[in-house]
Amino acid sequence: MMVRKNPSIEANMNLKKSFIKIRIGFSDKDNYSGRKVNNTIFFTRVSIFVFLMQMGKHILYLLLGSNLGEKKKQMDEVMDLIPEMIGPVTKQSSFYETEPWGFSSEEFFLNRALQILTYLSAEEVIQKIDQIEKTFGRERSGSCYSSRTMDIDILFYDDLVLDHDTLKIPHPRMQDRRFVLVPLDEIAHELIHPVFRKTIGELLRDCTDTGDVRKFK
Repeated sequence: MMVRKNPSIEANMNLKKSFIKIRIGFSDKDNYSGRKVNNTIFFTRVSIFVFLMQMGKHILYLLLGSNLGEKKKQMDEVMDLIPEMIGPVTKQSSFYETEPWGFSSEEFFLNRALQILTYLSAEEVIQKIDQIEKTFGRERSGSCYSSRTMDIDILFYDDLVLDHDTLKIPHPRMQDRRFVLVPLDEIAHELIHPVFRKTIGELLRDCTDTGDVRKFK
């Protein structure tokens, strides 16, 4: 659902009723969910709270990865932590088994892409990611590729382009990695990369990486 950051809203919420009457200052071209009558939209009690929660939030894309320990169990535990620490998960890809990239290992990774809504800044998100990774014994040590119990990468944060020593957004090597693009394409095929101005589907089509990526069963 797409909403403006500061729409004018008049709401009359009666939780005893099935629908909530809300009048908003959108044009007819705006997208929203709900049943529209004239300029009034009727939301269910659940969808109105979703609508209000999304206002002011940022759209974040993450990639989860693990190739040590009980990979699936660890990924499930991370899926429980993310809504508490970063924000609600609104889309999630299938799990994929993927060949290690940049180093050799007999242990394949388990990867999954997520779309999340968050109030946090990009800098706050990376701090939360670091906390989550440390829960699983991960200590980041520079740019060396290695096996790990948990790896969480920021792929996109809205259409932000950031190039700091400690944080680069979009992820600077995602276009070269099928293990990133395949799960991301599943949930964001039409998403446009803010630097390359290509969709994720186009980046995947043009990617020359031959690493093995297959759905986890």
